[in-house]
Amino acid sequence: MKYQVFTAVISLALLLSACTRVEPAYKDIGARDAPCIEGGPDSVAQKFYDFHLQHPSPGVPDKRMLAQYRPFLSTPLYDELLKARRERTANPQLEGDLFSSFSAAPTTAAVGDASTIPNTDARNMPLRVALTRSGSSGASWQDEILMAREGTCWTVNDVRYLGPAPHISGGSLRQQFEE
Repeated sequence: MKYQVFTAVISLALLLSACTRVEPAYKDIGARDAPCIEGGPDSVAQKFYDFHLQHPSPGVPDKRMLAQYRPFLSTPLYDELLKARRERTANPQLEGDLFSSFSAAPTTAAVGDASTIPNTDARNMPLRVALTRSGSSGASWQDEILMAREGTCWTVNDVRYLGPAPHISGGSLRQQFEE
């Protein structure tokens, strides 16, 4: 009798486990109502810097340029940049290149590889970026770009200034908008 009960319990457990379906967490990350750039966090970050190098914008980009940056930017970062543009506050911290430690935009950018994501359901991914400014004020430095997943898209959520003497204090772009 004990054997039959044990066999029945094991059979029921196996049957239930076969019916259970585990959904990945990325479906719970929410939606994105803006256009996306295809790719993983490192390829989207590299495309962002490639675009930025072709279209440097000192200070907060104007509304037209922000619209072009929109597919790359997370909703919170985009909203904060729009608000800064609307308020047009004379914040000297928001002058120069916002997306790197140097006030002059870099001329080259190489985003580190994110081929080994420890958790495929990750929402945030910090990536190192090797930046170079050629010319008379030549320099090389590293910054960190924080990528965030919105829906199924990877977006730029923050830039951490790791250069030797960043022109923007506070450590990161998003910290400039905190009150």
